[in-house]
Amino acid sequence: MEPPNGKTPSSSTNGFFQPLPVIPPAYTSSSTTTTNNNDNHPQLATDSPPCDDTAFARVLDLYLPPNCPEPTTAIHDLSRLALDPIVLRLAIDAEVNPPILRPLTTFGAENRVDPLWVGEGWRRLKAIGQEKGLVSVAYDEENEGWNRRVHQFALNHVWTGSAAMTGCPASMSDGAAKLLHVHRDDPDGDQPGRGAVLRESYQRLVARDPSVAWTSGQWMTERRGGSDVRGTETVARRLTGDEIAHDSAQGRDRDAHGLPLGPWRIDGFKWFSSATDSEMTLLLAQTRKGLSLFYVPMRRCAGGEEKAPELNGIRIQRLKNKLGTKSLPTAELELRGVRGWLIGEEGKGVKEIATVLNITRLYTAGGSLGYWGRGLAICRAYSKIRTTQGKLLQDNRLHVRWMAGETVKYWASMQLTFFAVALQGTIEQDWELTARDTKAANLIPRDKATAAALLRLITPVMKGTVSVDAVHGLRACMECLGGVGYCENNEDGGLLNIAKIFRDCAVNAIWEGTVNVMAEDVVRVINDRRLGKGKIIETVLSPWMRPLLAVCKPKFEHECKNMEQSLDALQSIVSRHVTEELLYRGRGLMQYIEVIVCGTLLIYTASLDDNQVAKAVASRWISGNTTSSIHVASSSIGWSEESAADKQIFLGGTLSTHKELSKL
Repeated sequence: MEPPNGKTPSSSTNGFFQPLPVIPPAYTSSSTTTTNNNDNHPQLATDSPPCDDTAFARVLDLYLPPNCPEPTTAIHDLSRLALDPIVLRLAIDAEVNPPILRPLTTFGAENRVDPLWVGEGWRRLKAIGQEKGLVSVAYDEENEGWNRRVHQFALNHVWTGSAAMTGCPASMSDGAAKLLHVHRDDPDGDQPGRGAVLRESYQRLVARDPSVAWTSGQWMTERRGGSDVRGTETVARRLTGDEIAHDSAQGRDRDAHGLPLGPWRIDGFKWFSSATDSEMTLLLAQTRKGLSLFYVPMRRCAGGEEKAPELNGIRIQRLKNKLGTKSLPTAELELRGVRGWLIGEEGKGVKEIATVLNITRLYTAGGSLGYWGRGLAICRAYSKIRTTQGKLLQDNRLHVRWMAGETVKYWASMQLTFFAVALQGTIEQDWELTARDTKAANLIPRDKATAAALLRLITPVMKGTVSVDAVHGLRACMECLGGVGYCENNEDGGLLNIAKIFRDCAVNAIWEGTVNVMAEDVVRVINDRRLGKGKIIETVLSPWMRPLLAVCKPKFEHECKNMEQSLDALQSIVSRHVTEELLYRGRGLMQYIEVIVCGTLLIYTASLDDNQVAKAVASRWISGNTTSSIHVASSSIGWSEESAADKQIFLGGTLSTHKELSKL
């Protein structure tokens, strides 16, 4: 029987099939002639543009000096390795074979040796990250000719989309390395042997050889509160001489690597611990003098050479069942008789952990940006092959206009994140070595104190805004692919699995402080008299912005005027409102700072080379984010009355009249 209209019905094996998108490497260095052999790699493009991620290429051109092949070649190569079929299979393995907890031995005793099992994909990807220097390049003091932090975060950017969350332990390892680097030469004092332990641990955290390299955990969160560490119930006390002698007599005074155990005993419960398979951790505990920071090895000798090392007084109670980050072992931990070393002054733990948080917050924004970049790369490739209504998506004006708007947001976040990264690198190295010979020479303050104050303001703004913007951006990327975008696509190397990227990225708005915590931190910075004499907007941000705008004004007169007005408005808001109101409007305030900093960076970089795309992006960002679009103050009622209305709107009840609200 003839089919209707002469058409042959489709089946599972016959009919029209959508061709697979070709995802090109994110970055191609002009300083290398290396080409990718696609004979066994059909998903890599042979005719890809010089750089698929234009925004990323431009920040590297901005912050790295010309003729700087070592970092650019490394980034070029890693961007190709990230799309290698072997690496993609490892990422899928880490996702579909998540960590497993085996708390008991064969005969039911507590398993103190190897209760946590992780997949092969997770282990291999961690090792590749160590080999490629995703932590170590920031600490390679032989490389003084460029900003090492820009080099490092560029590597992480091209790797994140394939790394299966191994960037989480890498970030905490980086933060721990930064802290140990500060304290590695401290005198031992009443903790004999501590310096040697910290120096050995530091060397392992920055090592490239996976057989000796370590990762670090970071345990702060307890049941009573997430970011509010004041409620910490974990306690630490000095061991007595008899207790130390008893452990020594039993051969239980060394960690799994032969280093001496510390003289402190720690007991408590940590409700959230990421990267629980690490070799060491940093944790907060209460002592007689207050909240203190401790270094703890994950394992210790069990007594006798014939016994395998056991967990250092740590019992993994359960693994967390999370929306995303399935490959990452996140656990609840009971601590009983953990031995560790006090780092820094007793009672000054919050000050010490801030060193770690400043690094890991850079990673939350950088990781979000990396996921977002992969999502947009998939959308670009998909738009080039997907046909609807008889034409490619790339020829659908509505679709292209929408995705162009999403790309503008990505460019702004790219500029904000790498500006913070560049500031961090300049402070760690030197302006003469990292900025003088780059196009960013006018962007980076020469004075380290000024650069540090600017970074202190930018970091919570960056973390709070980029981590959220990336989640919204990846939601749009899922929509771009339609139903395919909503599916967990692990076929074809999992390259089209935006759903997984979205799930993994969503944690960054929460981890290391929610957006509200970041907004409160911004207000704290604004009021801190140690930063810009308590007027950081007026004495640090404004002197940084205004000369840049003056340079750009001949080419961006309207945009510069807009930015100047926005800066004036910000200064007025900060000077006019009391701390309580600034806290109430903290999220809007943070968004305000994001808009003017990103706008300044975008127009400045666009003015350097008159690139038409960069100019269009800068103009669109500024026109779409004017001060009128950011709600900071109400013209009808005061902020306290508005707050009362908020409560009724959110929690229910009858909304009070304006007259009644004014009496509250």
